[in-house]
Amino acid sequence: MTELKVVVAPDSFKGSLTAKEVAESLARGSRRVWPDARIELLPLSDGGDGWVESMVSAASGSFVDVSVRGPLDDEVEARYGIIDVEGVTTAVIEMATASGLSLISEDRRDPRRTTTYGTGELIRDALDRGARRLLVGIGGSATNDGGAGMASALGA
Repeated sequence: MTELKVVVAPDSFKGSLTAKEVAESLARGSRRVWPDARIELLPLSDGGDGWVESMVSAASGSFVDVSVRGPLDDEVEARYGIIDVEGVTTAVIEMATASGLSLISEDRRDPRRTTTYGTGELIRDALDRGARRLLVGIGGSATNDGGAGMASALGA
């Protein structure tokens, strides 16, 4: 008998579950129907919320936690990943962790007042720690400053 292989590759359910949580839930349901199946979880992201987690998990990388300026200029805890890509130390940075919608309550969302400065701080931290390549996912942003805040954090 041929082994059944199930690949579970969802994105997040915005506002409720991360891509990893969706994948785990779908895997639990799949195991009820096909208890002998080989189930592989491959949480995905469009570059917004959950992208760093997906990339670091897939590449067996590590995480770096950093305090940065949030989209409303308050301090937030953000995170990026470090992975090896063909022998090159690569930082995986998700704008949503430093400058994202999820960091602002709905009643305070105003793209005229938000900044990507914290994302620039993540980039600077990654470079200071020796990253030679950057992958930046820009989904889930609470901003529309065109990257001016990032550039400012990098000295422009």
